[in-house]
Amino acid sequence: MNKVLISMVVVSAMGISFGAGSWLSGSRGDSHGIKQVGGTPALSSERKVLFYRNPMNPAVTSSVFMQDNMGMDYIAVYAQGVGGGDEPVGTVTIDPVTVQNIGVRTALAETRDLSRVLNGLGRVDFNEERLSRLHPKTSGWIESLKIDETGKQVSKGTILLGIYSPELVAAQQEYLVALNNWEMVRHGTVTHMKKSSRSILESARERLQLFDVPAHQIHELEKSRKIKKQLHIHSPFEGRVMHIGVRKGQYVTPKNELYMIADLSRIWVNVDVFEDEMSWLQLGDRAEMRVRAEPGRTYKGNITFIHPVLNRKSRTVQVRLEFDNADLSLKPGMFANVALYVDTQASAVVVPTEAIVRSGNREQLFVVRAAGKFEPREVTLGVSAQGLTQILSGLKAGEQVVTSSQFLIDSESKLREATAKMMAVMAAESPPVDSDMSNMDMDMDMDMDMGDISMEPQL
Repeated sequence: MNKVLISMVVVSAMGISFGAGSWLSGSRGDSHGIKQVGGTPALSSERKVLFYRNPMNPAVTSSVFMQDNMGMDYIAVYAQGVGGGDEPVGTVTIDPVTVQNIGVRTALAETRDLSRVLNGLGRVDFNEERLSRLHPKTSGWIESLKIDETGKQVSKGTILLGIYSPELVAAQQEYLVALNNWEMVRHGTVTHMKKSSRSILESARERLQLFDVPAHQIHELEKSRKIKKQLHIHSPFEGRVMHIGVRKGQYVTPKNELYMIADLSRIWVNVDVFEDEMSWLQLGDRAEMRVRAEPGRTYKGNITFIHPVLNRKSRTVQVRLEFDNADLSLKPGMFANVALYVDTQASAVVVPTEAIVRSGNREQLFVVRAAGKFEPREVTLGVSAQGLTQILSGLKAGEQVVTSSQFLIDSESKLREATAKMMAVMAAESPPVDSDMSNMDMDMDMDMDMGDISMEPQL
């Protein structure tokens, strides 16, 4: 009985060994350019098969075609698929139909000026350089009020009012006396008298000018030799009357403000900027502004002044912008949304921000090498603004990058990159080992050893 049992065990072991050897030798015959597809061999002369990958677990590979324990075929990995030739590791090749199905879109890297953007709330204010507050130089009475409506547009030289002042009347009398005296001695031979008369005339004329008597009234006084009861006050420039401080018949002194006139063709906007953003600001930096009163319209201006004092409570610094307002659509007192374009980078290579794939401590793009072929490219980023990001290194202007579905491409690229690294390590250390076959051989050896141990006492 023992002999029969021993014979059966030996025969069985020999059969298993023979079958395994036959299956292994048949599988390794695939290395001669034949791959097994669905159990039947097929020629594969176009591309070289590097190894086969388990469809359920990519970490399990085989140097020959085989099936897993569920009957699923191992997937062939070709030399082209892991960066063969001169292609960078991780390059992905996708057929045009798949490219269209997964919605791959691309864009060209271009060269343009790009700036960092700081957003803030602005307050529209008067241009203080074009703001005038008129006060009389002497005391007197308002005889006539030519401009009596707030908000009225006036031109340079427009007569605003007429004022009667005893001091102005006396100044006119002095000028007429000096003028008559000069005309009497101007043709004489006494030089010192001529100089004295000329000096008195010039002093009297200068006094009228210091009282803001307009030139045309001085000219009329010289011609008519009649004293004017009313002297006019004119607008110093073109603008809007923002305030009227007097009315007809009112007695005024130099303390009284007669008019406030503002030129609104150029407007100021004040914006508060936080102290940690101050290092990026420079005079002349570009600014854009939008107001609710003009939806869809963008005003363009520049930074003209940065205040030297920090607000201790808000920890901000006030920045002054200047904008053109020829149509007077901007009104002092308005609030505005302001964008400051600072830290300008001239001739920067930029791509759409959505093209960047951020993973861990690195950023990369997928560059189109050919139709359906995408190369992963690590890049260094710069300033981001207006939906664009500056590329400091790793990309040139004119190259085409993927802007959508790049995460699907990225997953396949990482898998191929990892596979290529694994193959490089395997090639450096030893030839590929069949994972499933190694486990099977080990189990068979253990079974045979256990059988020998169990049979020795019976012999």
